[in-house]
Amino acid sequence: MLRSRRGTDMAPAFPEVVAGAAQLPDATALDGELVVRDAAGRLAFERLQNRLARRGAGAARAAKEWPAHFVAFDLLRLSGTDTTRWPYQRRRAALESVFTARRLSAPWALCPSTTEADVVREWLTWASVGMEGVVFKRLADAYRRSVRGWQKYKVRETGEAIVGAVTGSPAAPRTLLLGRYDDQGRLQYVGRTTTLAQAAGSVVGGLLAAARRGHPWTGWSFSAGWGSKEKLNVTLVEPELVVEVGVDVARDTSGRWRHPARRHRARPDLSPADVPRLTPL
Repeated sequence: MLRSRRGTDMAPAFPEVVAGAAQLPDATALDGELVVRDAAGRLAFERLQNRLARRGAGAARAAKEWPAHFVAFDLLRLSGTDTTRWPYQRRRAALESVFTARRLSAPWALCPSTTEADVVREWLTWASVGMEGVVFKRLADAYRRSVRGWQKYKVRETGEAIVGAVTGSPAAPRTLLLGRYDDQGRLQYVGRTTTLAQAAGSVVGGLLAAARRGHPWTGWSFSAGWGSKEKLNVTLVEPELVVEVGVDVARDTSGRWRHPARRHRARPDLSPADVPRLTPL
């Protein structure tokens, strides 16, 4: 079986992972994450999302074109033995033993693990391959089902973007829809901020101007989130205000931010021409 955290059966979409289960000991369960990489070796989340909808012959073709790997980071059952009550340190040792003894190969990959702070600092420089951060687990903790028994540290960076639309009232927006110009001089959508505090929304609203005719996003629709089919009710504003935001390193191939940005401050001292261009990955 191959199931998501919410119990969705993912086996039909990833036949190569199901076939790879023959490498594992009988009655063994792993916890991990599916990944798909692009030709440059970078994590390609949009390709993974695309594969989730495929079945049958389409899934088989996608498995050859965009093969998935299962990155294992925990062991829940070993040859019929429930290991969830074991401390993580013991589970990790047993997981490593499975990879060594069975000589596991693709689609299986062992998530790296360390207790050395210097090694973690090095891993946090791997943003170029799409790694968002690191996860921390207590060595003595048992595995707790449906409970997040770990902490995640994400690599974040700051940058500038242009406000092209808002949700909520333009005088006190709830979120900002952000853009950057591409190399052809077209304003492209790059992401949306998290919900603004009321005071922050009022400050930003006082710096926005109503959209004039010919706005570059006229007729566009925007989804509520990356991969979501829900559409936002937005109001276009003149793309003049620059804001500084904090984002993590998760991008799609066009360079758009996959996760909401955190607004830091308005930058009325900058013009849209000062904002970095949108660069595809």
